[in-house]
Amino acid sequence: MDHSQMDHGGGGHHDHHAIMVEDFRRRFWVSLALTVPVLALSPMLQGRAGVEWAFPGSVWVLAVLAGVVYVYGGEPFLTGARDELAERRPGMTTLVALAITVAFVYSVAVVLGLEGNLFFWETATLVDLMLVGHWVEMRSVMGASRALEELARLMPDEAHRLSASGDVEDVPTDQLRPGDRILVRASEKVPADGTVLDGRSAVNQAALTGESVPVEKGEGEELIAGSVNGSGSLTVEVTKTGADAYLNQVVTLVREAQASKSKTQDLANRAAFYLTVTAISVGVITFLAWWLATAEPLAFAIERAVTVMVIACPHALGLAIPLVVAVSTSTSARHGLLIRDRAAFERARDLDTLVFDKTGTLTEGRFGVTEVLPAEGVSADDLLALAAAVEGGSEHPIAAGVVRSAQDRGLAPPAVADFEAVTGKGVRATVDGRTVQVLSPGAAEAAAVRFPDTLRQRADVLGREGQTVVYVVGGEGPRPLGALALADVVRPESREAIDRLHELGLAAVMLTGDKREVADHVARQLGIDRVIAEVLPDQKSAEIQRLQAEGHVVAMTGDGVNDAPALATADVGLAVGAGTDVAVETADVVLVESDPRAVVRVIALARATYRKMVQNLWWAAGYNVVAIPLAAGVLAPWGVVLSPAVGAVLMSLSTVVVAVNARRLTVE
Repeated sequence: MDHSQMDHGGGGHHDHHAIMVEDFRRRFWVSLALTVPVLALSPMLQGRAGVEWAFPGSVWVLAVLAGVVYVYGGEPFLTGARDELAERRPGMTTLVALAITVAFVYSVAVVLGLEGNLFFWETATLVDLMLVGHWVEMRSVMGASRALEELARLMPDEAHRLSASGDVEDVPTDQLRPGDRILVRASEKVPADGTVLDGRSAVNQAALTGESVPVEKGEGEELIAGSVNGSGSLTVEVTKTGADAYLNQVVTLVREAQASKSKTQDLANRAAFYLTVTAISVGVITFLAWWLATAEPLAFAIERAVTVMVIACPHALGLAIPLVVAVSTSTSARHGLLIRDRAAFERARDLDTLVFDKTGTLTEGRFGVTEVLPAEGVSADDLLALAAAVEGGSEHPIAAGVVRSAQDRGLAPPAVADFEAVTGKGVRATVDGRTVQVLSPGAAEAAAVRFPDTLRQRADVLGREGQTVVYVVGGEGPRPLGALALADVVRPESREAIDRLHELGLAAVMLTGDKREVADHVARQLGIDRVIAEVLPDQKSAEIQRLQAEGHVVAMTGDGVNDAPALATADVGLAVGAGTDVAVETADVVLVESDPRAVVRVIALARATYRKMVQNLWWAAGYNVVAIPLAAGVLAPWGVVLSPAVGAVLMSLSTVVVAVNARRLTVE
């Protein structure tokens, strides 16, 4: 059944999907409750159980109960079959409708006097199994993405607008117009795209541009709405609002990419199409052959045709895919993978290119000390502890990285006094009676501090690789104590993840908004095949499209708003769960842990899931190659005749096999 074609009315796709899930759930429980007395009143099942619960009119009660299940529980399949036949595309829904209709109508005919067996229980149980199968399947399919709502939440509700006299007025963000002047205080989100008129601050744009380091913004520089101001206060002139704003352009990109997602054809529908044609054709031929070409009574011809229909009933076929989906979903959850879009997840088996965002995915998204370069007579631990002591009073990301690295090494920084931050140069403090400074390269050069040539050369190399280098000096002169190199910390699991992808024959691509030098440095450490750096969000989705145009099946892994359009554009979007909500909501699969090795598990599970689906389809439909001819009576001249009851047993056994096989799904 193509759920996407069912019209339930209502609002958006999310409401539509929720209504469908609830509808199948309700129909299943009502039908299941009615099936219990249907089973209890069925003469065939009573005979097997050795009981007799008949009473006057019980057969009519049985017919009415089965009729309710047929009409109410079977309604989605009956209407679905009508639509499929109207479009001349008979599929699994048509076969389900045919199976329950033949069993029900034949049983009614038996109640009215035709010689034969009652198959009301077959009608009821088939309806129940098909309803629960579709319910399980639909709960595994992605609902409407809430990505656009999450994007909207990045914008603050209010802005501090400045009047001509300089007074501050709090107004709703949607009332801002180009040319307005606004005040953005420390730690606040920027409410609109604009240009800095006054002030200086480090602005965190990581969620929007992917830059791992907060960017210093001063007079004349551009700000992006949704970025987070640092410790300074900024006066900003609004330049763009509404649809023209940068964040809204990202919203548009996400919406367009989601709307353009392709849909994979369900394997079960294709199998059901051939089974439908086969069942109908063989059923009609069987009836006509026994009725017209033999001396057998009409009841025997009908029984042969009904047996064909019953044995071709798609109990197993209806559950072949949903059962694997359910097991795959639970298995993936145990491995930290949350599947949001089943069709996209299944496409992961065909991937040949994995595109990674750098910040927060391959790296931890925070600064850390990568190399300690002590001067002669200074130990590496003493240098790092001294720098951490001085940086302890600063809120700058570099300072936080130095302090965190010292803590990771178990170092105890000495006490400091007279802390002072010098904008654009560094920090200084008094440690054990002497002044110690942590300086930027420019400030160290301006102070004419003479560092050893080997230390300076090594620091220059690290700087060219995109790492941030700071110099530590102290005492008179001042005396050079050493240097520290800092960079976004590479996750220890990233190298293993890239190696395993290469073993699977996939190419690894890094797509980042960070600087080329920084990206190349990380790529060299990890063995990345291709680097695409200094890319803005709108360009990221274009880069994904370019890879797809080259014939690649592409997955994108990311964690920020800047990744959302690319996640939606890729054949498979993989979001790191520790990232922003918008990335999670745009992705097809969510990686709960920030571990890039989970990407490999996604591919392995997708391939294992596909294998199980194919196996189940063969188990569900393949047995019909033997069973349908037997049901039609090809061996009747030799005394081999399958009754409808035996046909039902064979059909039921195929369901058991499918269920057991689905439970055996595992992933490395």
